[in-house]
Amino acid sequence: MTIEVTDAAARERFEARDSEAGAVAGFMTYQLSGNIIVFTHTEVLPEYEGKGVGSALARTVMDDARAKSRTVVPICPFLAGWLEKHPEYADITAPNHRRVR
Repeated sequence: MTIEVTDAAARERFEARDSEAGAVAGFMTYQLSGNIIVFTHTEVLPEYEGKGVGSALARTVMDDARAKSRTVVPICPFLAGWLEKHPEYADITAPNHRRVR
């Protein structure tokens, strides 16, 4: 299985697709305002859970935000938890929103 993550900007979400099956395996929604991007929700389809889809989404959205000099606000609990394990992205994460409870 090969997962490819792309920005589906018209739908305000990043999509992870199983390139072999041609199916959406998961997605992460966002809202963009200037150079601030707020990630609101992550969903991985049940048949793809535990296969690294969520992590692929998280790494791609964070790398994309860094490349575009954006500040990330992780409202999504999945992304907030993932960021706790990846301090290399702390410099682009809004300091008061690193973990939303």
